[in-house]
Amino acid sequence: MFIHFFYLLKAYGVPVTITEWMMLMEALGKGMALSSLTGFYHLARAVLVKSETHYDRYDLAFAHYFRDIETPVELTEKVLQWLEKALPPRQISSAERKQFQEWDLDELRRRLEERLREQKGEHHGGGKWIGTGGTSPFGHSGYHPAGIRIGGESVNKSAVKVAAQRNFRNFRTDETIGVRQFEVALRKLRQLSSKVEGPREELDIDETIRETGDKGGLLQLVWTRGRKNTVKVALMMDSGGSMDPYMRICSQLFTAMNRSSHFKDLRFFYFHNCVYQHLYLKSSCRMDSAVRTEDFLRLLGPDYKVLFLGDASMAPSELTMPGGSIDWYYGNDEPGITWLRRIAAHFNHAVWLNPIPAPYWDRTIGSYTITIIRDVFPMFELTVEGLEGAIRKLKVRR
Repeated sequence: MFIHFFYLLKAYGVPVTITEWMMLMEALGKGMALSSLTGFYHLARAVLVKSETHYDRYDLAFAHYFRDIETPVELTEKVLQWLEKALPPRQISSAERKQFQEWDLDELRRRLEERLREQKGEHHGGGKWIGTGGTSPFGHSGYHPAGIRIGGESVNKSAVKVAAQRNFRNFRTDETIGVRQFEVALRKLRQLSSKVEGPREELDIDETIRETGDKGGLLQLVWTRGRKNTVKVALMMDSGGSMDPYMRICSQLFTAMNRSSHFKDLRFFYFHNCVYQHLYLKSSCRMDSAVRTEDFLRLLGPDYKVLFLGDASMAPSELTMPGGSIDWYYGNDEPGITWLRRIAAHFNHAVWLNPIPAPYWDRTIGSYTITIIRDVFPMFELTVEGLEGAIRKLKVRR
């Protein structure tokens, strides 16, 4: 069963063994895939893939083998068929984009359920029914200041909840172009350790001789900081959504960080768009890999150097409102900006790396949230030069 999928995984570089494959066959025999392609995807990945660095290769092999077969979750097949015949995506100019207004999540859900009961067929354009284009709060390829995108791709970055979202792309450690330059820049973090941090526990021979001579031969021991590696780093990565176009350069930094031997401790955490009461240990950002942000702040001391990696671009509600998280099933009692400020207050050193070029920060979609986050964290471009600037910033206490 699926034997060609086994060989395809190996061809894409996923180190699958026959033992793991037989374990998958046993799990399928017990019905653990729940008779769905989505269930098979997660089951096979859990059994066959030993490291998240192979997730991207697994996804490529899976997409190749099963191609366009998909099993929608939480949406009826009929609704998705309505949305197949889409109008061209509607582009919204800055003049047309209305001022952000608050919305009520419970009311949006109630109205969506009402539309599902009342609507009898597909609809495109207009401002009420589930469809494409137009200004309806339900569907895709249109525009609404606070709507629910169902399928499709984000065009105007205005959805506050996403249903039928594709799986997040994951990070690889085999990227080579540009990795070397990132590695060289990261080495400068170790230089910080030997110069400005750590206990003075090594005898400085030259200074001891000089000080002893100045004291007329009375021994004066002078201690200095050694070259021990005391730098501890936490990399906080925005995963999925608007970050997808920047996966290559993010993978380069991820690769450089994994290869680095210049840190006493290196931790990776993930979030989607903004940090709330949970962070994630895997880039899929699922609750089975979640840790409470309060525990993160309790376990990691203020001496960790924190590097955020994300475009900081999202709907204003995701940053400023309770319940603003874009995840349909996730509710945040406090705004994301509150959690970001807590993190900034807890750590002595924290910076934000943004893959969007700096000249566009004040005029791109999402500039509103970029501006707010820049007031909390020093922000730098995700380039070698930007990383070097961020490291220089990490030399001083904010």
